[in-house]
Amino acid sequence: MLNKTAITFLFIPICVTAFSQYKKYNFQQAKMGSPFNIVIYSIDSIKAEKAAVATFKMIDTLNEIYSDYLPESELNMLCRKSGTGAWVKVSATLFSILQKACYAGASSFGSFDITMSPVIRLWRTARREKKLPDEDSVFAAKQRTGYQFIQFDKVQKRVRLQKPDMQLDLGGIAKGETAQKAYIRLCHLGFPFSLIDAGGDIVAGDVPAGLNGWRVAINLPETEDLMNQRLLLRKKAVTTSGDIYQYLDINGVRYSHIINPVTGQAITNLRNVTVISDNGTNADWLTKACSILPIKKALQLIKKFQSTEVQIAVLENDKPRFFRSPGFTSYFEKTEVE
Repeated sequence: MLNKTAITFLFIPICVTAFSQYKKYNFQQAKMGSPFNIVIYSIDSIKAEKAAVATFKMIDTLNEIYSDYLPESELNMLCRKSGTGAWVKVSATLFSILQKACYAGASSFGSFDITMSPVIRLWRTARREKKLPDEDSVFAAKQRTGYQFIQFDKVQKRVRLQKPDMQLDLGGIAKGETAQKAYIRLCHLGFPFSLIDAGGDIVAGDVPAGLNGWRVAINLPETEDLMNQRLLLRKKAVTTSGDIYQYLDINGVRYSHIINPVTGQAITNLRNVTVISDNGTNADWLTKACSILPIKKALQLIKKFQSTEVQIAVLENDKPRFFRSPGFTSYFEKTEVE
């Protein structure tokens, strides 16, 4: 699913001492509706390319499991059994991400819910037709939702969707999970000095000796302008959610592509949320949850996760105001002036 985010990484070396024989190689392919970038520091260009190709193939395999667009994806095959009472044997890969998603729902005060696809599809149509969805249609769609109605058989790795016509959408977690798995794959292939950019969900790995980390830039709310500060990351994941690309503007009100599971309505706050975490999965879904929750609750949510930080940027009188967890600024790149 296309889910562009207001974040980018910069191909700029932080330090070139002891750079030795390592060179940087960039590989890009379109995956999951977004450009996927794989950046590898390597002493062997041929081996780096082979590793990237193998990783892109793995991403294709994951897409065949996670996609809500591919009719025969494993996810959609599961959804066809919803409401029948049948337990469905699923792959360990799908079982794992569904468990993580339901944990996210329970941990986030219900602000993250992968069963919201019926409502999300109404809002996709609304953005395309440039008109708000009918309230009765939203209400009817919400009757088919609720992550609490996903049941798990942990022994036999089976899943049951209790409500009829349930449709799952992993768009708020799958790219972060995929980026994390892609980085792990590259490490197994011998390339820990690498970065994955899954359409804005970034997993920044290790770097060669002589480099301090990967530089990541963040957009300000409602604009393509970048913050003056850059993040400097190493062995961390980062994702930013905002509505700079996907939104519906009606009578001067901007409706985001992010839907509040409680109300079924698109959020209208002018907010960018950036989450730094130890893994891409948490960074991905936490940005969505923190975009929906009141700022105080969002900061409370982040406290539940070790080594995780958040920045919430809001517009007040056309100027950005920042709310941050205590450790967020420690990831800002230090300048000579500082």
